[in-house]
Amino acid sequence: MSAATAFEPVTAAEMQSVLSAALQPEFIEVQDDTAAHHGHAGHSGADFGTHFSLHIRARSFTGLSHVQRHRLVYDALRDLMPRGVHALAIKAELPATPVSPSH
Repeated sequence: MSAATAFEPVTAAEMQSVLSAALQPEFIEVQDDTAAHHGHAGHSGADFGTHFSLHIRARSFTGLSHVQRHRLVYDALRDLMPRGVHALAIKAELPATPVSPSH
């Protein structure tokens, strides 16, 4: 097996598990978008594990800028990224502010 194929591709479930453990989000959705990129320049030809979309809502983002939230996500995924992840679209939000009941 060559060095380029010596890793197991990342799955959406694996990415979600790692992020859930690290950031304890109230909402998380990870989608593997790899199939939508077949035929694009630079695509590895893999069927999964290279392009992902992430929507995450977590209290751990409180007080952080947009860039800092993304850095926190990438830090949590530092062991997965070298396994062939080429692109990660991130929507990182704070939990919704509860609406107070009207009287």
